[in-house]
Amino acid sequence: MSQKQLKEAFVSNLNGTSLLEISLCLSLPPLCLLCRGLLLILYYLHYGKPLSSRKYSLLLDFLVLVSPLLFSCTVLSPIIFFMPALIAAACAGIFSKIYSQRRHKSRVPFRQIVKDFQETYLDPEYIPAITVFRVYVNVLTSISILAVDFPQYPRRYAKTETYGTGVMDMGVGAFIFGNALVCPEVRQKSYVTQPKFSSLARQFFSVWPLVFLGVGRLLSVKSVGYHEHTSEYGVHWNFFFTLALVRLAASLLLAIFPKNSSWIVAIILAVLYQLILNTTSLKTFILQGSDGRDTRAGFLNANREGLLSLCGYLALYMASVQVGLCLLKCRSSVKGWMEAARFLLLTVLVLFLFLHVSQAYADPVSRRMANLSYCIWMVAHCLTFFIGF
Repeated sequence: MSQKQLKEAFVSNLNGTSLLEISLCLSLPPLCLLCRGLLLILYYLHYGKPLSSRKYSLLLDFLVLVSPLLFSCTVLSPIIFFMPALIAAACAGIFSKIYSQRRHKSRVPFRQIVKDFQETYLDPEYIPAITVFRVYVNVLTSISILAVDFPQYPRRYAKTETYGTGVMDMGVGAFIFGNALVCPEVRQKSYVTQPKFSSLARQFFSVWPLVFLGVGRLLSVKSVGYHEHTSEYGVHWNFFFTLALVRLAASLLLAIFPKNSSWIVAIILAVLYQLILNTTSLKTFILQGSDGRDTRAGFLNANREGLLSLCGYLALYMASVQVGLCLLKCRSSVKGWMEAARFLLLTVLVLFLFLHVSQAYADPVSRRMANLSYCIWMVAHCLTFFIGF
């Protein structure tokens, strides 16, 4: 086998990992963020001023926010089940140190501290958790893309061939989810009236960077002969094209239907797509091609995964728009966000129940087809990730 064929075989025929392990991986970024915040508070209590050095701030951020994730995805992956407990223990130790210093200076009861914290005012127009969610999706994606070609990156974390739940399978869905949370239709104020198709017109002009990146990736990969896993999106397709078309299609749907009904549109799209997969030869076409031998003759046949999975990704985007609308409701206190987190947690439990039913009676999770189970899994785990922040 040539070097290119060996590389392709290295990232092919994989089955992913368990939902439990992915949940544990997703618990690490919020814990790292908590650890960083506690360290900054401890620094302030010790020196009487916040950490102002950009050099040391960057070093702290890399050591606490990035390094644990990098090592957890590579050399520490065999002990991934112990990593959350280790970071949580470190956070508990730092918190104990902070609380002992506060108690030494002030005799305010702990219950009063908690009550005051719950009543803390928050700017309802600014939701840091959304920003942190999107940043960490980019960080984890960067780590995985750079590490996946090396043996230190566990094969169970890489993209699955047909069915399964890999960490990198979640990455593509999380990008769709994160984009929908901050799309123009979500951020637009309810009292602001605009022409129905004005957002669609703006989207036509705003997606050109994605199209440019998609064309650039296509040309660069083909020109240097870089190894490709064609069953991901096809011969000429890539995820940049998927992002661009999903945004355009979603803007069209949101111009036609009320945005508060986007969850209904998402359910109809996902269920209808799954019914077509199960009752027609579409699934066989996606997995085996038009002749059943996985040939790639013709544009549709060559890019069938990327083109036909658009329906599933569009359903995921529309569901995520509904989540974004829910998150952007005005909440001006910590207590209000704690109540929102409880509601989201209940939603996650219901979604995981639906996921179990969908996998048992419809189809297992398949990022390659972006089927119903994949859409449910994405919303459930992305919400879990957000709740952590």
